[in-house]
Amino acid sequence: MKSRIRTWCSAALALTLGLTLLTGPTSVQAAGNADYNLTGFSQGNTGGGSISESDTSKYKKVYNAADLAAALKKNSGVKVVEIMNDLNLGWNEIPSATQTSPFAKHNDALTHPVLKQTGVSKLTIDSFNGLTIFSANGAKIKHAAISVKRSSNVIIRNLEFDELWEWDEATKGDYDKNDWDYITLEENSNVWIDHCTFNKAYDGLVDSKKGTSGVTISWSLFKGDDGSANSWVTQQINELEANMSSYPMYNYLRSSAVGLSKADIIAISSPQKKGHLVGSTSLESANANLSMTLHHNLYKDIQDRMPRLRGGNAHAYNIVMDASGARAAKSRITSAMAAAISSKSYHFDIISNGAISTESGAVLVEKSVIQDVQFPVRNNQTDPTDATYTGKIRVTDTMYSLDGSSFRGSSDTSGSPLSPVPAAVKGFSWNGFSSLPYSYNMDDPATLNTRLTGSSGAGAGKLTWSKDNWLKTSY
Repeated sequence: MKSRIRTWCSAALALTLGLTLLTGPTSVQAAGNADYNLTGFSQGNTGGGSISESDTSKYKKVYNAADLAAALKKNSGVKVVEIMNDLNLGWNEIPSATQTSPFAKHNDALTHPVLKQTGVSKLTIDSFNGLTIFSANGAKIKHAAISVKRSSNVIIRNLEFDELWEWDEATKGDYDKNDWDYITLEENSNVWIDHCTFNKAYDGLVDSKKGTSGVTISWSLFKGDDGSANSWVTQQINELEANMSSYPMYNYLRSSAVGLSKADIIAISSPQKKGHLVGSTSLESANANLSMTLHHNLYKDIQDRMPRLRGGNAHAYNIVMDASGARAAKSRITSAMAAAISSKSYHFDIISNGAISTESGAVLVEKSVIQDVQFPVRNNQTDPTDATYTGKIRVTDTMYSLDGSSFRGSSDTSGSPLSPVPAAVKGFSWNGFSSLPYSYNMDDPATLNTRLTGSSGAGAGKLTWSKDNWLKTSY
């Protein structure tokens, strides 16, 4: 891989690309900042509109699960939902009277000590036309997977999603049982997710399926676990460490046959496995309708799918994929360890993929930053010899670094490390139109680290705005 990368910049650029998440006080933003305008494929999305708080039939303030259930019940007529505080929505945490539609019991937790107590819920938002869900203070939603179905003009802003991952013994680390996604979009048109934070999840972070069109995800932070003393992953590993005989896979990883330490396992478990699956079923006819725009998002230690498209169109600009922590964690697994793990059919590793297009989908990545992602651009994940499964993908003016070597350029630059693999390259063209149906402004990728990790950057709780600003789509 290194042989394909030419040294493009000095150590100063490498330092610029060294991404670290910064924390600090929220900042007050002027309402006239057009950087936060709605654009992309969801342009024209009205959400619930600018509803007055005094209109209590359409504007609901939510303090608990019962309030949320009433507001999001099918045909409620509610247009704006303001989340006033953090919500713990596990199935065992919500009142019994609330254990009905739009809530349902999700798959039982099997290993995480917290989730085994709280349970997990599924919250279904069905058949809304015009809905804004937001928090003025960056409130957190925990222990629930949200499914948005058959809806249009939906906006979700300034919310954090957390505590929806557990160690997977049931499928030997393949993470193919619980199906816990923070947000799943099915059969929708026009969904805008903006200034949200998504922590580590069992499955995907935001997935879009069944022909959902008109999705924009902007100014959002997607991140793995930080591995700190009381982090979500550390709590899980502490449970496994104290009861190793009950967890055969964990016990094997800790045994002399493999030789991983507890600290190794925390580090390797911390990165998030999956980002955005766009189109869940191979060659489904509805995939032609898929459309998603990603802009000004920070993907911190995400291993895959930024995005992963089957058919349709996806546009990513001014995004940062920083997998430096994941790459460092991967180095803890020696080749001998990997062989021992594989011999027992266990899955415990870190993959490293960036943007992926398959099945004639079209993905354009512009003016972005990709750091320490081994396979930044992929165009086939089924059979590289069968063009049916190959997608169209193009990268322009993007900064890429891997193991200290750096490159700035495009996928068609001679010798580019951003050239798609593993299949023969398909010429790029959009599906269904010749040019993007919206206008947008792009930043120089060299500025993205500062912008997206700064005090007014990507994620929930970054902006201190008056409530009415969260209901607007232009400034």
